[in-house]
Amino acid sequence: MANIKSAKKRILISERNFVENRIARSSMRTAIKKFELSVANSNKEEAEKLLSTAYSVIDKAAKKGVLHKNQADRRKARLSKRLAAM
Repeated sequence: MANIKSAKKRILISERNFVENRIARSSMRTAIKKFELSVANSNKEEAEKLLSTAYSVIDKAAKKGVLHKNQADRRKARLSKRLAAM
């Protein structure tokens, strides 16, 4: 454990950020998996709704800094490509 006050504070902040980032990553992965499941089941209407939800979650993760902007764009492009291939 750190002895310096600022180091102790940084440890607390990094733990808090880790939890928040984990929540954002988890919700993003869940949204993507739901979309991929609907694509696998060939349910186009549901897939379109879930795609917009996944877009929203991915954009929020990129805004928070969990993902790089380019990685978020790449993920969204791959999802839309999967929908178009249906």
